[in-house]
Amino acid sequence: MPAAAAESRIQLGHGGGGALMQQLIETELRPLYADPLQLELDAARLELPHGRLAFSTDSYVVTPLEFPGGDIGRLAVCGTCNDLAMLGARPSLLSLGLILEEGLPLATLRRLLASLRRAALECGVTIVTGDTKVVERGRAEGVYVNTSGIGLLQAQRPIGPRAIGAGDQLLVSGDLGRHGMAVLAARHGLVLEPALLSDCAPLWPQVEALLAAGILPHCLRDLSRGGLAAAACELAAASGLVLTLEEERLPLSAAVRRGCELLGLDPLQLANEGRCLLVVAAADLEPALALLAPGGAVRLGEVSPPPPGDQGWQGWSRGQVLLRTRYGSERRLAAPSGELLPRIC
Repeated sequence: MPAAAAESRIQLGHGGGGALMQQLIETELRPLYADPLQLELDAARLELPHGRLAFSTDSYVVTPLEFPGGDIGRLAVCGTCNDLAMLGARPSLLSLGLILEEGLPLATLRRLLASLRRAALECGVTIVTGDTKVVERGRAEGVYVNTSGIGLLQAQRPIGPRAIGAGDQLLVSGDLGRHGMAVLAARHGLVLEPALLSDCAPLWPQVEALLAAGILPHCLRDLSRGGLAAAACELAAASGLVLTLEEERLPLSAAVRRGCELLGLDPLQLANEGRCLLVVAAADLEPALALLAPGGAVRLGEVSPPPPGDQGWQGWSRGQVLLRTRYGSERRLAAPSGELLPRIC
């Protein structure tokens, strides 16, 4: 490979700890850090106000690296920050781990890092520590990213499945399936009409608005892998209650609806990266909708106790998700099985 071409791509030497690695850190990674001195340490020395913390970590291996409405850099930041937000925590600090494949164009890396930095600013998080490794050609798909995040808990009591109660109301923060369909279209060269962008976005602003208004959700769950179906089934199993969703209320864009009809996909199982399921007390339903409806939030259904009996309703185990059709009938909604759409995050 000519010298000029080699200099424009990731080489094994970029992960060797020598001059090439230092050059990569200085030219590409240092601008991400609010305090460049953090790059001199193997861990972050943190000074935090007294308070309760939330901590989360996740890895991202999406293909393609760039897709309509986002890329792996933005996805990594928003995904980890959203995990913190689902506990009622304000995202604050982030670590960044990169696994780069030999041969990755530096121009691609620069675009991804620029997007990652913009997402960090949007989410209000500071990157304080990180690590970079380079693997041989063929051992990764360009870039793998790991982000770990720390957030300050703002909710006054725990948010989670154990707080769900009969009579609670179910809301979804926006239309469903955008991320999964956008990635699928980019991967296979599908042209969707109208054009579709991933919903990759931070969820903390919506959670913060609820908390500021005195509305404490009983439970929050981001709708990533497995979509709404997986999230609802997880909450039903953990709470032992019945979650009933209204089919007519499901918010689907025209592009997602048409894409699912064309490809035979269930939009309830498509991934989202900027949507969440909210469980709120009945008294908080209207105030919550008033706050979130401008962003596309809708009421989806309600929570009810399981029918009497050890076997549950019609012999099913206790804790189920029901989908009430537009004709008034009900069917059980099962959790997704297998890999419907690999590498969507």
